[in-house]
Amino acid sequence: MLPVVSAQDIRDAEQAWFDAHPGGDLMAVAADAVARAAAELLSMLAWYSEPPTPRGGADSADGPTVVLVVAGPGNNAGDALFALAGLPGLLPDTELDLVVWPCAGATHDVGLAAAQDAGARTVDADAALGLVPGAALVIDGVSGLGGRPGLEPAVLAVADACRAHGTPVLAVDLPSGLVADSHEAHACFTADLTVTFIAHKPAHVLAPASGHCGEVRLVDIGVAAPASDLHLVEESDCAAWYPTPDASSDKYSRGVVGIDTGTDDYPGAAVLGVAGALWSGAGMVRYAGPSRPADFVLAAHPSVVVPVDPADPGRVQAWVCGSGWPGPDAERLARRVADDVPVVVDAGALGALPTAAPDGLPVHSVLTPHAGELARLLEVERAEVEADPLTHARRAARQTGATVLLKGANQFAVEPDGTALLALPGTPWTATAGSGDVLAGIVGTCVAAGLPAARAAVLGASLQAATARAERAAPIPPDRLAEHLGVSIERWCDSLRP
Repeated sequence: MLPVVSAQDIRDAEQAWFDAHPGGDLMAVAADAVARAAAELLSMLAWYSEPPTPRGGADSADGPTVVLVVAGPGNNAGDALFALAGLPGLLPDTELDLVVWPCAGATHDVGLAAAQDAGARTVDADAALGLVPGAALVIDGVSGLGGRPGLEPAVLAVADACRAHGTPVLAVDLPSGLVADSHEAHACFTADLTVTFIAHKPAHVLAPASGHCGEVRLVDIGVAAPASDLHLVEESDCAAWYPTPDASSDKYSRGVVGIDTGTDDYPGAAVLGVAGALWSGAGMVRYAGPSRPADFVLAAHPSVVVPVDPADPGRVQAWVCGSGWPGPDAERLARRVADDVPVVVDAGALGALPTAAPDGLPVHSVLTPHAGELARLLEVERAEVEADPLTHARRAARQTGATVLLKGANQFAVEPDGTALLALPGTPWTATAGSGDVLAGIVGTCVAAGLPAARAAVLGASLQAATARAERAAPIPPDRLAEHLGVSIERWCDSLRP
């Protein structure tokens, strides 16, 4: 897992390093990393381009390779300018035209002097804008951790021109215009590659801001990452946590999932939740909902056990409730809570919580609201949740004593103590009716297999997201997507084999 920390945490970590290393030079290490990333990008462009190229690539008939640094007044500009100065040594066979636009009028003096010693020339705003269409690379060194939201008009014109002409952008620390601690996407550069240091910041990992960062490359500059209560889950974590069966496993040890979802009016929710549970690896699924959905479930999934008496469905290790319920049904939820096994509470069951579970839910239970459902649970406006989703998810987890999996573009699994895990990112194609029903079933499988609630929740969300990403840009209905979950599971299991 990767810690995600605030800008102030990074400043404190840097100050502690400087206190322990008087006279130490972090900028030289950071600038070298930026220079190497820039050289790598330029080499890749030269390799894949066929001259003549509109970007002025290394082998282009259009002349030297233009590298433009948009330099602000602070240390990010210093990193970018020293990196520019190092490029000729990294690309000795490439004819370079090194250009600096000091967009604030003044910039990092020592860095600018180093760039000029390496042959860089300075230009004004109009000239910088004119260079963008033919530039091989623009290095964004305008602002960093302390940057304000948005860009000045002249800088924004360059950022917009980079997007319009497909000019590659390398951002130092984070694309200028974004705020390090925010998920919001302000007017900003859109980077192909962001080189950052010490640890990820919220803007790197939270959509929509993260969509402007491109590939985020974390570079170790010798400063220890601060402790954090938010971590980004990696594919390697998912592979390690997935409850892979072994030779001693049977259908009971792998986890029996009870599904009490759907109504006569909404039988599809039951079919979708069962699909999520089955295709994510449940050892057995028992369906205990109404009779009409039960017929649909059995027709679609004949391996499911459909009890004659839903009030006595047999032993389960976890319940999934609420998907397809038209509203709160406290009696229905209370019946499942009474079994004293973890409950995945979705959709309509969320509103029944205070009555159905006045003393709280069983240990390792999970709530799976989207922003609107969380707003209703907390009695706030949806816009408040969307403006600060993590804070509201933490509040709900604290109030209910359950782990909260907040669904959306960013999916957080938050424990009652406030510790949060951020799931792997998915694609916008999963924002469809029924995706949440499938996800509830997946989480139910993970909980029934014995995983702690937060891991079960974030693993379920990550499995669905990873599978959607593997389908690339294809729109795929949630029931069909469920059938592809095994591909992601197989890839994770393969990654652990020697």
